[in-house]
This record gives sequence, C-alpha cells and structure tokens, in this order.
Amino acid sequence: MHKTNVVGTLNMLGLAKRIGARFLLTSTSEVYGDPLQHPQVETYWGNVNPIGVRSCYDEGKRTAETLTMDYHRGAGVEVRIARIFNTYGPRMCIDDGRVVSNFVAQALRKEPMTVYGDGKQTRSFQYVSDLVEGLMRLMEGEHVGPFNLGNPGEFTMLELAKVVQETIDPEAKIEYRPNTEDDPHKRKPDITKAKDLLGWQPKVSLQKGLPLMVSDFRKRIFGDHNEADSTTAL
Repeated sequence: MHKTNVVGTLNMLGLAKRIGARFLLTSTSEVYGDPLQHPQVETYWGNVNPIGVRSCYDEGKRTAETLTMDYHRGAGVEVRIARIFNTYGPRMCIDDGRVVSNFVAQALRKEPMTVYGDGKQTRSFQYVSDLVEGLMRLMEGEHVGPFNLGNPGEFTMLELAKVVQETIDPEAKIEYRPNTEDDPHKRKPDITKAKDLLGWQPKVSLQKGLPLMVSDFRKRIFGDHNEADSTTAL
C-alpha cells in the first residue's frame, strides 16, 4: 500500500511533468488520523500515529500529498488534491471490508452486522455521484486544493446500522466485537472551502443513496435481476 501511494504517485507525477498533463491526487480523510479538531478543515495538519497499524495508508497518502506539492512548486506541474471522505454506492466490492459494504452485505445475508467497539465512533458518508461531481469541478477549476470532498452528515456506527436495518431488515441483529487499533473516534469534513471555491456540496442523503446500493448488492448476491437498475441517476 505504501509503495502504491508513494512510488505510484511519484511515477504518475513524472509522467504528468513529461507530457504536460494536469494531475489529480485522490487523497483521503485518513491524512487527519484520529483528529483532535472537529470537524476537520484543510488547514488542520492531523493527528497520525506514524507507527500504528493504520499508518501505512495514512502516512502513504500524506507523503503523496507532499510529493504532489513538491512537483507543483518545483517543476510547475499542474496538480489538484482531493481529500475524499467515506464514499459508498453501487458496484462497490461486496466484501471489501468497508463499513457500509459490511453492514449491507451482512443484513442481506441475514448475518449479524459487526460493530467494532461501542459503536459510538463517527463517520460521514457521501454517495458516489456527489464525489464524482466534486472531482470534476476540482479538475475543471483553477484551484489546487487540497479540498475536503465528503458529506458533512455525521453518523455513529450504531446510527448507520439503524439506517441499514430500516432499509433492509428491521430485525437485523448487531454483533459487537473488540475495536481495531488506532480507529479514529470522529470524522466529519468541513466543506466550506469546496462550497466557496468549487461551488460544490453533496446532494444525496444517506437515506436516499443507501437503497440504490442495497438494490445493487441484492442483485449481485442473490442474482435478482428484477430489481430496479441501481445506476439510475439521482
């Protein structure tokens, strides 16, 4: 993962320099680590454990941002940086380990939804079409960034589980497991900068976007092709 984030970014920056391309770095909210500032603004430097079990990804993306800005300042490469917060939607890998995918797949399969820790840690979930629009506005605009791209609607893991229950099965069970190491307690983007400079803000609520993801997952898990097309534009 660190090799992809660092060496891969370096290779692509070199290519962008050679051919005069504009380079987009899809960074992550993980650069903020377990934030002490809430919500997180782009000027916040973060709170990352450099030797933790999650640090390979966190520090890899932080290094990628450093390299991107070095090429911008030192070599004149046109760059754009997006810090992407939790995103969900149709066509996600069913068993990719992300919390929305986990909950949806488990509820559909009549398995308990696994909540790690007490379930009070928070995340903010944006629908994929909102992210795509934000990335397009960023690439077509004149501002380098970084920009937070995320939905500021904040949910605890238990609140997310409740939305999944309401969408799929009110009787779906919850199973608690020990929390993972270095799991951030809170995560919520301040998107003021994106609103002001990109004219962007998310439009799709979790309650509206989740059923489209559920429809897609149900079709792929059970082969139910009678479901409405989950790619329908919102």
